[in-house]
Amino acid sequence: MTADPALLAELTTILGPKGLLTEAADIAPYVTDFRGRRSGTALAVLLPATVDEAAAAVRAVTARGIAVFPQGGNTGLCYGAVPQAGVVIGLKRMRRLRQADLHSGLLTVDAGMTLAEVHAEAEKLNLQFPLYLGSEGTAQIGGLIATNAGGTGVLRYGAMRDLVAGVELVLADGRVLSDLGGLRKNNTGYSMTQLVAGSEGTLGVITGAVLRLAPRMQSRADCWLGFASVDQALEVATRIRATFGALVEALEMIDRAEASYVVRHFPDIRMPLAALPDWSLMVQLASSRADDVLAPQLEALLAEAMEEGLIADAVIAQSEAQAENIWHFRHSVTEANKLTGVGVVLDTSVRPSEVAGFIADADRVAAARFPQAERAIVAHLADGNVHYILMFPREFWTALPDKEAMELEVERAIHDVAIAHGGSFSAEHGIGRKLTEEMARLVDPVRLDMMAGIKAVFDPQCLMNPGALLPPRG
Repeated sequence: MTADPALLAELTTILGPKGLLTEAADIAPYVTDFRGRRSGTALAVLLPATVDEAAAAVRAVTARGIAVFPQGGNTGLCYGAVPQAGVVIGLKRMRRLRQADLHSGLLTVDAGMTLAEVHAEAEKLNLQFPLYLGSEGTAQIGGLIATNAGGTGVLRYGAMRDLVAGVELVLADGRVLSDLGGLRKNNTGYSMTQLVAGSEGTLGVITGAVLRLAPRMQSRADCWLGFASVDQALEVATRIRATFGALVEALEMIDRAEASYVVRHFPDIRMPLAALPDWSLMVQLASSRADDVLAPQLEALLAEAMEEGLIADAVIAQSEAQAENIWHFRHSVTEANKLTGVGVVLDTSVRPSEVAGFIADADRVAAARFPQAERAIVAHLADGNVHYILMFPREFWTALPDKEAMELEVERAIHDVAIAHGGSFSAEHGIGRKLTEEMARLVDPVRLDMMAGIKAVFDPQCLMNPGALLPPRG
């Protein structure tokens, strides 16, 4: 299928020569996910520089019945940004700071701004935007909203939907829905912003957003703890939360295998403990008060836990550099996994009280059904989000006749364990095109009916990111 010359001429007029890509070599980076596992096709790539250009371009495309595939930084893990024919619309030319409102603690930004750029703008106000991911230099605000991204700060600040005070959305017919008031109180019906968060491009193209900022932390304490079991880690994490309350910024857990991948591939990133423990917990406490001294209180709590035999080893960061090393280690796991093998990454969540039981049951299933794989764990322990990873040797994976079938088999096996523990099969990565069959299998049909109805109101011709999020309907 090739693009209509009349359409290309209209799009060139709307977007200018820099805003339209039609050559195969130029389109190639936009049609494959960042891990190189799944590719699609596209007639063209649209790169608008303003919301008016985005609206006019979408209108020109959908008027001809052609699908539109919104794409942010293309850092997702569920193939939601991989196009299936149609056109890709990217926002990398829309990276303008529209307003910095210190008194309201809000930033209004173009959706193409990267997370790192937003962090820099927040710091200029002596505030922070408290979403932290390893892909911050690439991930774009529009994509983060569309996927309701999580990260290490969810415990204290919530996921992306909790950090968004308004959105601007180009609808399938080219109209612009502007909800950029940024009001804390606005009780005038359904929240369009909350509806759009997590919609994965199926309701429209996010072109702008109002972001909530938080106080910048003036004092902090960071530590790395080693444990022999998940139960011990959970017990200490619960004590830390009970003692420090809202001062707990992050409680991140990884297993021995995951830590070994980082050590193997990034020798410049230091492992703080003398030996790799079976389980590691990275803790950050932080306060906006400069005179709060957190380390001594943390040290006292950890000393008591060590005397009880709960903690095998512990290191409290003694400098900013040591603290940054801990979190650099944590944010390097995705890249380390890519270098290690082929990981099937499960984005499961259960109640924190169920984490140990879920991992134990998943281990039994994995050992019986997938003995070729090594289990690795990355978990946001306090909110129960367990990234259960089965790491397959690259040679084994390459030889598989049907890789997608194997991936689905792994997903179903571990998802069933999560559901049995009262959990979810998607905590923060979304559904994309990867998990639509699991949506049909595991999600309440009444909920799916309601979601399909919402989709039909926003996009009656099903031209906005078709094939993502929602399972096919009969």
